[in-house]
Amino acid sequence: QVQLVESGGGLVQAGGSLRLSCAASGRAFTHRAMGWFRQAPGKERDFVAAISWGNNLYYSDSVKGRFTISRDNAENTVYLQMNSLKPEDTAVYYCAARPPYNSGSYQYTHLYEYWGQGTQVTVSS
Repeated sequence: QVQLVESGGGLVQAGGSLRLSCAASGRAFTHRAMGWFRQAPGKERDFVAAISWGNNLYYSDSVKGRFTISRDNAENTVYLQMNSLKPEDTAVYYCAARPPYNSGSYQYTHLYEYWGQGTQVTVSS
């Protein structure tokens, strides 16, 4: 069963914006912190941003001030608004869900229970 479904990726010019969406099943969303990760070719999957069930926000240094994570609990959806995009933002972007009521650090992939299929973001120079 697919728990997380991402959309919104595409090609954009440097300096442009994209908004990624991740629609989740209720069981993969409720009482869970949600995160966004990205993986460039030949590199590990890296933390981008996370949002707790209580709407605490966490960002990697590389995207802070440019990206905004948010969630709509009524729609079981998490978003990643990406502004001022740079070529180094090019990657496959994944959304992920933490176990319910789990807290702690947010930047490690092994702490997440469910993963989306990924959506490609390409930023041209």
